[in-house]
Amino acid sequence: MCGIVGVISHTPVNQLLYDALLLLQHRGQDAAGIVTMQGTKCWMHKARGMVRDVFRTRNMRALPGSVGLGQVRYPTAGSADDEEEAQPFYVNAPFGVVLVHNGNLTNAKTLKQELFDVDRRHINTDSDSEVLINVLAHELGRATRDLPLTPEAVFDAVAAVHRRVRGSYAAIALVAGYGLLAFRDPFGIRPLCLGQGQGEVMLASETVALQGTGHTPLRDVAPGEAIFVDLQGRVHARQCAAQPSLNPCIFEYVYLARPDSVIDGVSVYQARLNLGEALAQRVINQLAPSEIDVVIPIPESSRPSAMQLAQKIGRPYREGFVKNRYVGRTFIMPGQAVRKKSVRQKLNAIGLEFRERNVLLVDDSIVRGTTSKEIVQMAREAGARRVYMASAAPPVRWPNVYGIDMPTREELIAHDRSVEAIREYIGADALIYQDVDAMKRVIRALNPKLDGLEASCFDGHYITGDIRVDDLAAPQPRRTQMPADDGRDEDGEGGKDDRAHSRLSLHGGTRT
Repeated sequence: MCGIVGVISHTPVNQLLYDALLLLQHRGQDAAGIVTMQGTKCWMHKARGMVRDVFRTRNMRALPGSVGLGQVRYPTAGSADDEEEAQPFYVNAPFGVVLVHNGNLTNAKTLKQELFDVDRRHINTDSDSEVLINVLAHELGRATRDLPLTPEAVFDAVAAVHRRVRGSYAAIALVAGYGLLAFRDPFGIRPLCLGQGQGEVMLASETVALQGTGHTPLRDVAPGEAIFVDLQGRVHARQCAAQPSLNPCIFEYVYLARPDSVIDGVSVYQARLNLGEALAQRVINQLAPSEIDVVIPIPESSRPSAMQLAQKIGRPYREGFVKNRYVGRTFIMPGQAVRKKSVRQKLNAIGLEFRERNVLLVDDSIVRGTTSKEIVQMAREAGARRVYMASAAPPVRWPNVYGIDMPTREELIAHDRSVEAIREYIGADALIYQDVDAMKRVIRALNPKLDGLEASCFDGHYITGDIRVDDLAAPQPRRTQMPADDGRDEDGEGGKDDRAHSRLSLHGGTRT
């Protein structure tokens, strides 16, 4: 999961890109990067850390130009420790191409060998995004064959990318001297939307990045579609996939996206309300509402579901946990010991809401179970008489291979356990999960044009057809993860900004 943005304007775009990345910060906190273009020359700055720490005034001044793109990174392939794997990625031939990517390629290993053996291209990192930019660059070269770049040639290149690449990918690329290219995989797994402002065209992962920067969302990029925006701001579009179908990742609605975004015609907030209503029926079937004194969400993304559930069963909704917003997501922390410690740093219980009460805790999902176990214990320590747990998502039983950090079955609390066994592990008095079919039904009801929903981590069906559950049964290697720090050096000044390899001036392939 990452957040990407690209813009063409008639004024400098460095501040605009910075503001958009702040609005997408929830999609990745490991690294951030921006590239801008003036004429045919590009400038880049990228580094590990949050947006506010990566970009200082001196960095922003070194990013001139009215065309650019940016990314916030949450690594699901490669290494989180390697700053060279922060995006954007750059290749100097043909034309000079810079790319940001959200998603995960399932055939990256095969492509990497193919690029070396057949296309004569060298991949220098373990990032699948570097694989993607090299496939795109190679196909752009084949489509133009030393001729000027035209929108039709660009679309032919993207069609070839679709034929070679498998997995999930929403990508925005800058072609030096020509414009911006955006494209989305044929299943539309990861989100990408188009908007416009005063003399500007912007593409971003979520509508919140468009609206928060004063742009009007126009539409989503269709699955398999490519959009090319030339330097005059003219938008060219073409469907480049043979059999596209719209199957967005259901985890966007459950957890990943901001609630004020609209993804593929579905309000994320309304989807979470609907999930809460469906979950309420499951609760009623297993628990008498009279046994519940109060409904309490586990902040933040479960709030809409918890509110709707409480209203449906007729019990009070209360805020029982206060969240420290300055601690990173426990979901992405490197070790269970660090994760367990951070739960106490991240959440604090309000004893008044728990004391001598039967509480129903509502979470958006239960992935590893470690956090849920700790939170149940916190509720008991705060004085709860009985602690029930409800999940707005079904049991996560299979790994996600399309850009969410759930790489192995062994890490998933539900992969080989019954609901009763999970309940015993987390220490709850009752555990109620969402139903898979109900989850799909209430979200698809918000946009009948959806062909389906990518829900492999819940139902074991991998939409791209190149992954089998049996292939994921064996333990998989874990990627190297970065420490859960705030991206600053001891002096508080973010000394990483001064590393030469994080500031690049790109012109004809020369790094300075």
